[in-house]
Amino acid sequence: MNVIVCNELTKIFGSTRAVNNLSFTLAPEGITGLIGRNGAGKTTLLKIIAGYLLPSTGSIQVFAENPFNSVKVSANMIFIDDNMAMPELMYLTEILESASSFYANWDHKLAMGLFEYFNLQPKQYHSKLSKGMRSTFNMIVGLAARCPLTIFDEPTTGMDVAVRKDFYRALLKDFMQHPRSIILSSHLLNELNDILSDILLIKDGAKYLHLPVDELSEYAVGLQGQEDIIAEMTRNTEVFYRKKLGKDSLYVAVRNQYTKEELQKARLKGIEVSSVPTDDLCVYLTAKHEGGIDDVFDRN
Repeated sequence: MNVIVCNELTKIFGSTRAVNNLSFTLAPEGITGLIGRNGAGKTTLLKIIAGYLLPSTGSIQVFAENPFNSVKVSANMIFIDDNMAMPELMYLTEILESASSFYANWDHKLAMGLFEYFNLQPKQYHSKLSKGMRSTFNMIVGLAARCPLTIFDEPTTGMDVAVRKDFYRALLKDFMQHPRSIILSSHLLNELNDILSDILLIKDGAKYLHLPVDELSEYAVGLQGQEDIIAEMTRNTEVFYRKKLGKDSLYVAVRNQYTKEELQKARLKGIEVSSVPTDDLCVYLTAKHEGGIDDVFDRN
C-alpha cells in the first residue's frame, strides 16, 4: 500500500494556486527529496499531507485516509519545520522526556545521544535557542520519534556545514536501521544526493518530475561547442538551459535522449559532452528563463 496518494490536488489562496493539479504516489520506506524554488508550493503541499490544510480540489490519501482531522495520520506522522511550537516553560530535556507520551516509537536513548553530541544544554528553553540550534533540536525530535511518516520542511535552516553533514548522516543511519517514509524538503540538493531514494520536483505548484535519484543523473546531458553543430543536435530535443560562451560557441543542458553512438559522433565533431550536476539541473528545470543571470547584463 502506498503511504501517500495525491490525485489532481489543488490548493488556492485568493488568486494564487499554491498547489496546482498535482498527482503523485509515495511508496513506503524511502527518503523523498521535495525540491523546488521559494514559492513553488512545497510547504503548502507538506501541510496538506500532514492534515493541517484542506485542499481546494482534488484528493489526498495518507495511510489510506484523508489526513485532515485524522487521528490515524496524526498518530503516525511528525512534521518538523522552523515554526515548531514547543512548551515555553519546559527545559529542552523535559521536552524530550515528555515526547514518549506522544510518539509510540520514541527512542529516548537516541534523543539523548544526539542531544549530547550536538552540545545542547539541559536547562535551556526552546524559544531562547539560536536559529541553528533550534533546527538541530527539532531534528533530534524528528529522528527520535521514528514515526512511519516523517516530514522535514527545510530542516537545516541556520545550521552550519558541519552540523548539516552530521544531520544527513544521522538521518541515513537511523533510516537504514528503522526504515520508514521520510519527506525532506530542501534547496541543498547537492548535499542530499547520497541519502535520497527519489526526487519530487515541483514548479509553480505543479509536478515537474518524480523519479528515482539515480535516474536524475542520466536525465540531462551538457553539450558545449560550435553553435551550429549544437543547434542541429538539439533541433528536436528539450533544452533546459542555454548559454552563449563566445561569438560561435554555446553551452546547453538538454534532455538526454541520445545513444552512446550519437554522443561519440558529437565528440568527433569537437563537441564537449558532460554530465549535468543534479543541483544545477534542478535549478535549470525550475527557472523562469532559459539563460542565467548573466543574460540580464548581456542584454544591456
